[in-house]
Amino acid sequence: MADKVIPLADHRYRAPVPAVPDAWQPPSGLLSDGLGRPLRDLRISVTDRCNFRCSYCMPKEVFDKHYQFLPHGALLSFEEITRVARLFVAHGVQKIRLTGGEPLLRKNIEALIEMLAALRTPDGHPLDLTLTTNGSVLARKARALKDAGLQRVTVSLDALDDALFRRMNDVDFPVADVLAGLEAAERVGLGPLKVNMVVKRGTNDHEIVPMARHFRGTSIVLRFIEFMDVGATNGWRMEEVLPSAQVIERLHAAFPLEPIDPNYPGETAERWRYRDGGGEIGVISSVTQAFCRDCNRARLSTEGKLFLCLFAAEGHDLRALLRGNYSDEQIAAAIGLIWQQRSDRYSELRSTLKADTGSGQRKVEMHYIGG
Repeated sequence: MADKVIPLADHRYRAPVPAVPDAWQPPSGLLSDGLGRPLRDLRISVTDRCNFRCSYCMPKEVFDKHYQFLPHGALLSFEEITRVARLFVAHGVQKIRLTGGEPLLRKNIEALIEMLAALRTPDGHPLDLTLTTNGSVLARKARALKDAGLQRVTVSLDALDDALFRRMNDVDFPVADVLAGLEAAERVGLGPLKVNMVVKRGTNDHEIVPMARHFRGTSIVLRFIEFMDVGATNGWRMEEVLPSAQVIERLHAAFPLEPIDPNYPGETAERWRYRDGGGEIGVISSVTQAFCRDCNRARLSTEGKLFLCLFAAEGHDLRALLRGNYSDEQIAAAIGLIWQQRSDRYSELRSTLKADTGSGQRKVEMHYIGG
């Protein structure tokens, strides 16, 4: 039997306290990194806990009853999250996505949503405020989320076949409850809705066409995500990756497709629509078709560490600044300096890199910073 892979405890992800420049200019909203990429998208993980144990994210053999999640005091408070989000918005962020873990497990999440929904860009526009969920409690929370100011949700759903879905979430959760959550979200106006399906060759790739058939003709956009090598615990193997090009081939054979333009610069999904007008689908190909050159996303972990790439091994400890004697201006200056020095492009360099950097660090786990 292979040795059990134990992830580094969250507090051991390397995250030095960011430098605060001696002098700084107020944020202009025009911040760019070392490769000329603007800062437009902030993804905030509000909890490292989840009620599913999907093998590609939180495998049960690692995240078992003995696994120690972050204590409540280590998590950023809603006030701290809102404070740092406001500073990111001043630097140009237009979209905030709440993630986890499972974000709807965070107690009183509606209060945070209401606080974030009150933020405005420098030109007075509301943020694009969205959330990614496994859908397990969405049916009973959809109305409260909408009333708090959430605009959209993305639901993770890897199969329609109930037996397969129960095996993949590994907690015997029924697919019908997730579909009920989608219906509730659509009913209250949390849309346009998106559904994300992580495709693993040999596990659920036979569900590609049935999933497309189910959501065709609806307003829901189905997106197929290549199985990614995030973290060190999900047992990633290249042979389990089904390239997005093959996903498109299978779908095109069943329902002819044609490509369409992206909605905005830096969009991760490549968009396609059914030629008969049955809606659209997307593919996210971070393994076979890197999109690093347009990446405009930053990620804030549950305990306030800023990561500049989904595949990062090192973060920046913003919580130390938030809980230290630092002004908004100083923290904003530190964020600006971090982004200006950013050069991350892991997916483009994947073939020349190893999962372990050789310095005792491992790539951060997906449950810790969201997708």
